[in-house]
Amino acid sequence: MKLISIADVRTAAADIAGAVLRTPLLRAGWDARLWLKPESLQPVGSFKLRGATHAVARLDPAARARGVVTHSSGNHGQALAYAAREAGIPCTVVVPEGAPGVKVDRIRALGAEVVLVPPVRRLAEAERIVAEAGAALVPPFDDRRIIAGQGTVGLEIVADLPDVDVVLVPVGGGGLSSGVATAVKALHPSTAVIGVEPLLAADARESLAAGEVVVWDVERTYRTSADGLRTQLSELTLAHLSERLDGIVTVTEEEIAAAMGRLVRDARLVVEPSGAVAVAARLFRAAELPSGRTVAVVTGGNVDPALLARVLTPA
Repeated sequence: MKLISIADVRTAAADIAGAVLRTPLLRAGWDARLWLKPESLQPVGSFKLRGATHAVARLDPAARARGVVTHSSGNHGQALAYAAREAGIPCTVVVPEGAPGVKVDRIRALGAEVVLVPPVRRLAEAERIVAEAGAALVPPFDDRRIIAGQGTVGLEIVADLPDVDVVLVPVGGGGLSSGVATAVKALHPSTAVIGVEPLLAADARESLAAGEVVVWDVERTYRTSADGLRTQLSELTLAHLSERLDGIVTVTEEEIAAAMGRLVRDARLVVEPSGAVAVAARLFRAAELPSGRTVAVVTGGNVDPALLARVLTPA
């Protein structure tokens, strides 16, 4: 299986320049060896805008005119809706039932049509719409264009902190971690790129250990509050991670919540559970990680207000 290259990531960087925020590296005030990459500051509140913008840019004019379709629990759907609106093309997002209402509302507000289905039907419904409408399918992660776009996070990290020792990156479907690992390893091979996922959705860790995609059913993955990390790896993302990721650690729900609170209070960053897992690993799994200058990717800030209030309210 052909993996993306650093050249692909650089092409993506050129495509998204001016359309996507180049997020800064922020020093963590509580940890002298930790920097934060706040993708929560993107116009749609997550890193997903990078891959979506690149994928739309790569469509030929005829395909672009027919519009785009995807399936998403929220953040990729928002990103594609935003990119489609900027390109002036129609967008349909198939959303699994149970997705955070705040994310679904924002997808609609960006002008996309939302189709709600049971979680197990999300891909099938997206494919049905594509077949009927002739629109282009833009998957959340199982796509070389998406992986290359997300990899621009890694380009920026190495540019801003050339001597980075460790990059912590959340793992859901594996698009971000595949892209970041590709860029970082190409530019600074000695840097350790470590994936982080919730203990209650640790299918990526199992997949890497088994050497094949291990699928957890939705009853298991939906136990985690980190809704953006409930998806499984694909054969494409597993191939990238098997070759380029240095390891993977898991964090508990309590650790995710604590990391959210730390980021809000001490870094002034509003984050969702999925966006806090990399910081949770640094806070609670330091003994399992390489030492040195560390960047934690804060992937998104589209959090349900009620959940955020619970996290910030003392027990």
